[in-house]
Amino acid sequence: MSERRFPDPYEVETPAGAEGWKELYAYHNLFQDGRREIDGKKTWFRNSLHFPEVSYPFDQITIDCAFMGTGVTNTRVFAMPPAKGLDVRVVNGYTYMSALPAPEPEEIERRAAEFGVRAGHYFQNWDNLYEDWVERVKKQIAAVKAISIPAMSEYETIEYVTKTHGNTQANTLFANYLDLIEKGDGIWTLHSEFLNLGYAAYLQFLLLCKANFADITDQTVSRMVSGIDVILFRPDDELRRLAKKAEELGIGDDVLAAADEADLRARLGKSEAGQTWIADMDETANPWFYFSNGSGMYHHHRSWIDDMTLPIQAIGDYIKMVRRGDSLERELDKRQAERDEITDLYRDTLSDEAKAEFDGALGLARTVFPYVENHNFYIEHWFMTEFWNKVREFGKLFAEWGFWPSADDIFYLRRAEVVEAVIDLQAAWSHGTEAQGPAYWPGVVAERKEIYKALAAWTPPPALGPVPEEVSEPLTIMLWGITPETVERWLDQADGTGSKTELGGFAAAPGIAEGRARVVLTPDQLETVQEGEILVAPVTNTSWTPVFSRIKAAVSDIGGIMCHAAIVSREYGLPAVVGTGFGTSTIKTGMLIRVDGDTGKVTILEEA
Repeated sequence: MSERRFPDPYEVETPAGAEGWKELYAYHNLFQDGRREIDGKKTWFRNSLHFPEVSYPFDQITIDCAFMGTGVTNTRVFAMPPAKGLDVRVVNGYTYMSALPAPEPEEIERRAAEFGVRAGHYFQNWDNLYEDWVERVKKQIAAVKAISIPAMSEYETIEYVTKTHGNTQANTLFANYLDLIEKGDGIWTLHSEFLNLGYAAYLQFLLLCKANFADITDQTVSRMVSGIDVILFRPDDELRRLAKKAEELGIGDDVLAAADEADLRARLGKSEAGQTWIADMDETANPWFYFSNGSGMYHHHRSWIDDMTLPIQAIGDYIKMVRRGDSLERELDKRQAERDEITDLYRDTLSDEAKAEFDGALGLARTVFPYVENHNFYIEHWFMTEFWNKVREFGKLFAEWGFWPSADDIFYLRRAEVVEAVIDLQAAWSHGTEAQGPAYWPGVVAERKEIYKALAAWTPPPALGPVPEEVSEPLTIMLWGITPETVERWLDQADGTGSKTELGGFAAAPGIAEGRARVVLTPDQLETVQEGEILVAPVTNTSWTPVFSRIKAAVSDIGGIMCHAAIVSREYGLPAVVGTGFGTSTIKTGMLIRVDGDTGKVTILEEA
């Protein structure tokens, strides 16, 4: 390929004000000088699909453990023949990954035999194993919720002396913190247990289609498995139901007038109808409001259960739709009819023998596909909401003892550093003396807050290292949207030769739409999205689906044909282009743009 290259990971400069940033991360997260000969030759892609923001020190647990879960499932559990895992590094707070090379042909053949037995067991018993998986995840969620934070009271209770004995509050503090971390670690193996097999089954169907239909596009293949009701859409469905019920009860005006949750409860608490509706909402909230405003990977992306701004606004939008006479039903029947029409069109060209193979692969893909989305609700949203809030409870305890000013300051410590703080508090409480933490951590936290701000203001490159000779790893293409063409667009943008008025990406969901752009960089900006605008974001999250009732189309910087933004857009019938690379830096709020979800082109028609 060209002689152009991305920045050397060992030569990336530290942003002004971020000196000392490496102290925020463990050694294994960083590029080590002793590995320059190896790591300097690899291409490292920024994983802005899952981790678009700077990682807080504590939040690094989701990065370390998520990639571990993927790797161990591929390599050690199912022995997936061509794929292992990903090497991961942090540069100036941002996450970069590099796919490990595929095994040698002899090793692939040996692994294939193992994979056939192991994956076959799951594919043949998918529904029963999946039901068991759901119960195991719910058990982990309940276990996290049940973890207690000792009061660290003046004395142990008299019952401790007369009955219980054993662990003191100091011992319990240590044990329960480690218990929380263990569950935060283990959930990511559960996360990948079915996910990688789901992708493998879909990939098998994709490759079969490519082999049989020369002209078929990735979008067309993806539409053959669309129109499947997945649990990830349930929270939005519940908001639509609550909107219709508000109108039926005659309290729609009160819901529309509410400024926030407290105002909503105050207004509706005055009438029997309002109280009925609030009771319904509260019952619905568990579990459907355990839905992060972001990806769930960051502690500061609060969930609906913590901050009801987005769901209240969405319910109001749906009330307005009811009054206009618009249907609130997702057009599932329409999606399924389109799916079946496309499928039959291609299937009818096959021989009887080829049809049998096609039907088998399609049936498996449709069976496993819901999990590709469903896991997201159980893990990233429900579990992680409980996890982050439990960490906050520990943070609150330490704040009360003067270790740092507020509960959320705990997230500026690495999870291993919190162990040191626990031991410090253990000792101080046990002896009845003052802990060292209040003299140490406040200064560290204050310094790290400034470093974080400096890192967040830096613009990270999309990749590091040499330009890859090829990009062929299927998940890298389908999920992250990284192809040779993507790489070339990144290089063109870097050297200033890219188009200023047209962006290319993946044709994620069919259709063409024109409208004013609304650039949303973080979840807390979602409430600014207006009716009829086109959403432009680094990446869209599944919890943003209520906003999709307001927009005409969606554009994202990162993502491939199987990313969440693409799947959600197809299910909601919105044109979408993903993987544009520089949509949020090229397009400004207020610009008139055209999104062509058939060709993967985004065109700026008029300046803001």
